[in-house]
Amino acid sequence: MHHDADPPGPAASADTTGSGAPPLGGGVNTGDFDESPKYGPTHHENAMKLTNPLAGLSKEDVLRDVDVFVKEKGLDEHRDDLRKGALLARVAQDPEGFERIDELTEEEKLVLRREITHRWSQPFQLYFLCILCAGSAIVQGMDQTAVNGAQSYYFAEFGIGPEQVYIRGLLNGIPYLAAATIGCWTNAPLNKYLGRRGTIFICCFISFATSFWMAASPTWGSLLASRAVLGLAIGGKSSTTPVYSSEAAPKAIRGALGCQWQMWTAFGIMLGFVASVAFQDTNVPVGPPDGYSNWRWMLGSTAIPPMIVMAQVYFCPESPRWYMSKNRYPNAYRSFLRLRNSPVQAARDLYYAHKSIEVEQVEREGKSIAHEWIYNRRVRRAAQSSFFVMFMQQFCGVNVIAYYSTQIFVNAGFDQSAALLISMGTGIVNWLFAIPAVYTIDTFGRRNLLLFGFPTMGLALYFTGFSFFMPELNSAGETNQARVGMIAAGIFVFMALYSPSEGPVPFTYSSEAFPLYTRDTGMAFATSTCWLFNFILSFTWPALEASFTSTGAFAYYATWNMLAMVYTYFLLPETKNLTLEELDTVFSIGNRGHAKYYWHKLPWYLRKYFLRRTVEDYPPLYQIYSTGEDALEKPQEKQRI
Repeated sequence: MHHDADPPGPAASADTTGSGAPPLGGGVNTGDFDESPKYGPTHHENAMKLTNPLAGLSKEDVLRDVDVFVKEKGLDEHRDDLRKGALLARVAQDPEGFERIDELTEEEKLVLRREITHRWSQPFQLYFLCILCAGSAIVQGMDQTAVNGAQSYYFAEFGIGPEQVYIRGLLNGIPYLAAATIGCWTNAPLNKYLGRRGTIFICCFISFATSFWMAASPTWGSLLASRAVLGLAIGGKSSTTPVYSSEAAPKAIRGALGCQWQMWTAFGIMLGFVASVAFQDTNVPVGPPDGYSNWRWMLGSTAIPPMIVMAQVYFCPESPRWYMSKNRYPNAYRSFLRLRNSPVQAARDLYYAHKSIEVEQVEREGKSIAHEWIYNRRVRRAAQSSFFVMFMQQFCGVNVIAYYSTQIFVNAGFDQSAALLISMGTGIVNWLFAIPAVYTIDTFGRRNLLLFGFPTMGLALYFTGFSFFMPELNSAGETNQARVGMIAAGIFVFMALYSPSEGPVPFTYSSEAFPLYTRDTGMAFATSTCWLFNFILSFTWPALEASFTSTGAFAYYATWNMLAMVYTYFLLPETKNLTLEELDTVFSIGNRGHAKYYWHKLPWYLRKYFLRRTVEDYPPLYQIYSTGEDALEKPQEKQRI
């Protein structure tokens, strides 16, 4: 299958010489590059340096520079390793470049060869750190879904009836409002002063403490306050843990490790359902007379994962990049030594990261982040695209099931115990189908996963909603098993479709979309968007279902999925396998130009996938447009596809 975002080879590179030579052997002239001040040669020279910050430097230049670097940063005792590491960093884009470095010993070259052939052969300390990040994600998921089974019991205990839809919605949704408005934005100061590990520790401590607070709440007001404080931890963890993982991981497995956040969050979601099933019949007296104790055990059980993460966190090394931001380079090198298989690999990654930071500082110099977000189309388009994928992670409807599936199954005709058990099944499906995303997100691309996921998820929700039209009772006056079976099947299919598509894409996409000099702000914005609409969904579902019935409520979110498919096709750029320079070009194309490109590409899809004809590869988007252009000639007419 041809993917839109495949990087061009030498023969397929865009013509930027002004000669009019056609790319891909066709007749599409991309035109000269727009050399406006905002996107001129300096900007793209920096983009190329970010792809390899040592591009253009000779061996002698690199050795002179690293000698100065060693002296300035107090790394004299590691000078020999850092000289070798700098030479390795110089050829970082050439997988076999190290073979031509005479300064390396044969043993060091063996380690570097193994790095290519056995990319998952990494030090125990790196995997220990990955387990920590997985544990942090599990905390996140369990915090989200333990409430699913607990809510029907604490609603009854506190006398919150079905007519009090907004109190019900607020109790379930308040953590995500707190995460969106405060938690995500505390990420920057916490990370600045406490580091990645310290931020994760504080957030897990808050999760640990609020678990007991929730379990001991004597009133619904106390429960509301405890869940609001829990939201501070949710926002901080979700903004910090993926960054910690990506900064520690070697580039060969960084993408796959980045997907672990979503996969292990799904595992935590499953554990929340498991806790609901496990404690449903726990009647140890807790709380007021005639109260329900089982919901307190369900919420209290969420203290276990953060306790484990807190015990583990300080056995992990701090992020080397965080140490470098504090000019603590000896500490950064020691961290890299724990996270890499050999000193030369640690030295290479330290020096390479240092040079990347230098280029980033040039990119930031003299730029107002607020000004860039308003006036720089490249940044605006990245923000728009990240907003969309994060918004749709909620409005695809997934967390309706995560938070309310037990009540939905009760409405469908299951008894309370069976509803809890079936809800646990949705959590298991969610986790199992998230595992393939480690492979599919880099194989099929972000857009393709969404273009598959949105329409099929929409159909599953329509199927689920319209199944409620079936009679509740059969001719014998018993529960209509066909009705409950179809509702359950629709929800299970939806979860299976969500997990490898809209599940892993948003966080991965948002982390790639923004230029490096605005990435911290961009990720805070994207994460805040996710939790804000999470709150809106969880807060409004009881009222939506009461007003429009289960059928109408499911159809509402199904329609959002169908609209999202259209938006994704015409307006969402692909980010898979694009260099920083190519991302700058693609995100600098306006909405109108992007939509035109994919409108003109529709006949190509028709011929290739529906008529099954042999057609030439379609020129990638970044080859057809020069930066900033909105006009598009029809490439299929030029190429006679």
